[in-house]
Amino acid sequence: MNTTLKITRIGNSAGIVLPKEVLARMRVGLGDALYLTEAPDGVRLTAHDPDFAATLEVAEEIMREDRGILRALAK
Repeated sequence: MNTTLKITRIGNSAGIVLPKEVLARMRVGLGDALYLTEAPDGVRLTAHDPDFAATLEVAEEIMREDRGILRALAK
């Protein structure tokens, strides 16, 4: 999907308006947080926090490796 967005004035700031089709595709609505990250080809706008996703992957790896220890601690 290629869509041209126009930068508009919002108070003393600037912003863009996302079409409702884009919001539906991203599964976000008013009040939700979006994350802007740099990418090799420009920037990426996502509905999930990439830093949190990386942290969660590390936590899952630790839980897999130390399953026995965690099971003993849970008793």
